[in-house]
Amino acid sequence: MEAAATTCYRHPSYETYVRCTRCERTICPECMHGASVGHQCPECVKKGQRSVRRARTVFGGAVSGAVAPVVTYVLMALNVLAYAVEVVRPETVDRFAVLGAALTGPDGAQYYYRGVEYAGYRLTGIADGEWYRLVTGTFLHLPPDSSFGVMHLLFNMFALWNIGRAVEGQLGRARCLALYLLSALGGSVAVYLLAPDTSTVGASGAVFGLAASYWVISRRLGHDMGAVNRFMAGFLLWMVLSALFTSWQGHLGGLLTGALVTYGLAYAPAKLRTGPLQLAGGAVLLGLFAVAVAVRTSALTG
Repeated sequence: MEAAATTCYRHPSYETYVRCTRCERTICPECMHGASVGHQCPECVKKGQRSVRRARTVFGGAVSGAVAPVVTYVLMALNVLAYAVEVVRPETVDRFAVLGAALTGPDGAQYYYRGVEYAGYRLTGIADGEWYRLVTGTFLHLPPDSSFGVMHLLFNMFALWNIGRAVEGQLGRARCLALYLLSALGGSVAVYLLAPDTSTVGASGAVFGLAASYWVISRRLGHDMGAVNRFMAGFLLWMVLSALFTSWQGHLGGLLTGALVTYGLAYAPAKLRTGPLQLAGGAVLLGLFAVAVAVRTSALTG
C-alpha cells in the first residue's frame, strides 16, 4: 500500500517526502537547508541562528569578518558631500564652522568679540546658542581658494580611510561611529574652550581620535608597538606642524577624547563591557561636554 502523498508546508503544490529534522514539517528542495543530520526548514534555521551567541571582540563589537567597513565609507562620503556644498555655496563655511564667539557687523563681516556688544553688531557663534556648530564644523574643510585648500580634505579622508577601517573592524560599527562623533565633538569643545574667537573646520579632531583609538587597541591586543609608536609619532608631529594653518586645539581635543573612550572600551572590567553601560558612559561624556560649553559660554557672555 502506497503512503499518502505529502506536500511542502510552504509550497503546497510541491509533492515531497522529506521532513525537517527539528519540527518534522515536510519541505521541498527549495526550503531545505543542510544540517549536521538531515535537513531543516527556513524557520528552524532562523531559530537556530538566534540561539547562537555571536562572537565579539574584546571591545564588545561583533566580529565582522569580511564585512565592509560601512561606517568609515559613509563618513567619508558625508565629508566629501559637505565639501561639494561648500564649493557651490561658499557661505556655508561661515554659517556652520566651529566658531565660539564673534560679532557680525552690518556689512555681514565678522569681528573679534571681547565681551562687549555694540549697536548694529550681533553676537554670532556657539556663545549665542549655535551649539550645532560643534558638530557641523567637523564635516567641513578649508575652501578651495584657501592656502591649504582641497589638500585639507584629501589628507583627512586618506587618514580616515586607513585608520577607520582598522578601528571599525575591532570596535564594530556602532562603537566606531560613536567614537568618531565623540572625538569630533571633543575637538570642537577644546577649540571653544581654548580659542573661542577662532573659526575652524575639518575632520582632523575625529581623525586624531581614531588614531589614538588605534594606539590603545594595538596595545590592548599586544601588537608590535614599535611600528604603532612610530605611526603615532608621525601624527603628533603633524599636529605640531599643522598648527601653522589648522587648529591644534581641535587635534588635541580629539586625540584625548579618542584615547579616553577607547581606554574605557578596552580596559573596563568584562561585566562593564556591555552595550547599555557603554551607552551610559557615552552619555556621561556628552554631559561633561555640555557642562564645559555652558561654563565657557557664561564666562564669555558674562
